[in-house]
Amino acid sequence: MISKKMKYALKALTYLSKHSSKDHCIKTQLISEEEKIPKKFLEQILLELKKHGFVNSKQGNIGGYYIMKHTENVTIKDLYRLFDGPIALVPCASLNYYETCEDCVDEATCAIKKELVFIRDQTLKAMESVTLKKIFDEQTP
Repeated sequence: MISKKMKYALKALTYLSKHSSKDHCIKTQLISEEEKIPKKFLEQILLELKKHGFVNSKQGNIGGYYIMKHTENVTIKDLYRLFDGPIALVPCASLNYYETCEDCVDEATCAIKKELVFIRDQTLKAMESVTLKKIFDEQTP
């Protein structure tokens, strides 16, 4: 299950992809109201997205947030790793957060790891195939 933070990040990015540009910023308050995201929580999410180059912001009366990355270049995998961490179900099957299992006798022959790596690979493949553009296109009538 994805976290609320991840879900809200998807909602905010989808909203920004529909309504913002470098010349037209969207205020946090508007995103919060339209997408039913608590404003303080949204502010934290947007700061994290900004830190990682997904969005940027401008100050002042005409300020707000706008999307930086092309929607076809933002995948569920990217956002999941940012907000929810490892995709693998156990640390020994993780690509980015690998750790050995303390109770494993021989990792090389471990059938559990083998199957969990398979699940990780299938999950990654699915997550890489879903982009922000795909979500945006499916929401647009």
